[in-house]
Amino acid sequence: MTATTSTRAVGPAGIIGPRDLYEDEHEQFREMVAAFVEQHARPNADRWDEQGRVDRWLFTKAAEAGILGFGIPEEYGGGGSEDFRFNAVMGEELARNPVSSGMAGIALSNDIVIPYFTDLGNDEQRARWLPGIAAGELIVAVAMSEPGTGSDLAGIRTSAVRDGDSYIVTGSKIFISNGQNADLVVTAVRTSEDPHRGLSLLVIPADSPGFSRGRKLDKIGLHAQDTSELSFQEVRVPAANLLGEEGAGFMGLMRNLPQERISIAAAAVASSEGVLQRTLDYVKQRYAFGKPIGSFQNTRFEIAEMTTAVRASRAYVDACLLRQNERRLSPEDAAAAKFHTTEQYVDVVNRCLQLHGGYGYMREYRIARDYEDARITTIYGGTTEIMKEIVGRGLGL
Repeated sequence: MTATTSTRAVGPAGIIGPRDLYEDEHEQFREMVAAFVEQHARPNADRWDEQGRVDRWLFTKAAEAGILGFGIPEEYGGGGSEDFRFNAVMGEELARNPVSSGMAGIALSNDIVIPYFTDLGNDEQRARWLPGIAAGELIVAVAMSEPGTGSDLAGIRTSAVRDGDSYIVTGSKIFISNGQNADLVVTAVRTSEDPHRGLSLLVIPADSPGFSRGRKLDKIGLHAQDTSELSFQEVRVPAANLLGEEGAGFMGLMRNLPQERISIAAAAVASSEGVLQRTLDYVKQRYAFGKPIGSFQNTRFEIAEMTTAVRASRAYVDACLLRQNERRLSPEDAAAAKFHTTEQYVDVVNRCLQLHGGYGYMREYRIARDYEDARITTIYGGTTEIMKEIVGRGLGL
């Protein structure tokens, strides 16, 4: 395969510079994602926003279309792809041309949750769970954050006490994406008091007695992406649901976090590109004092500065994506990419909203919803402060 810079790869004229990251098959996949969004997400976007989550059929439709579970081995019904660039393409397409935040549940499954099953599951577990996940019949989530702890994994208090061939799980989780729809929840639990070696990962079925879903949380933005509280009241979970070895949960979580963070970074850059393009279109059409506001020097300078900065971020993120595709992206580079691009996205949205004037504050304009959705990106997947801490420690500080 040879790299390509197709129209969709380059993106909107004047905003994104040439890229050499993708090949023809990736651009074909981009078209598949775009067509899926137009057919299934756009007609339901407003309704999903109102109900606070997507319909379960979205996952089965995504599986049928080949955009869910493409990293699952073929023998379990998946696409068998080991090329992370497909994940990046999907994340970019959903972020640059946002239709419904509910589509994030599909991307989250591909990028963040499914790897726990494929990378840490044994043969019996893969055979038991992966076919249903690949078909979109088993919706998955990962539960780490708790009411008393977020990025500090050592502070996790949800306990799992061994009782014969089972674990008894007691505790609660919060801010869980896919929480309302999930059938299987990869749950970080404490199996001993050792801060790190005491963490384990258990797959908890949502139909287990004692498992309950709490509030569907009311968020500032991302209204169609369901985010929930989960409660475990002496939930009996078979020991056969342990992912990896007991006490290896911390390493399991650390193994997957760089991929999660570079996914967020890639989407943040694409989101910035989309916001800039829509703003560029707006300032060419919006008149003040008898001429387009894009003709004012301040507007030109603002858009020129933001576009140049986002192009530079794109180059760094593309380099990180290549490293991730070769499974050699460092935690420090992933953290740096995550905090830099998400902080930049928040800044770009804020400045572009200003260029819209009063109309930017009206939710009928996409920029207002971008403003709502952008803020969480500096928090989920690890806050900016935690990302800086990782980068600083990597420098020996």
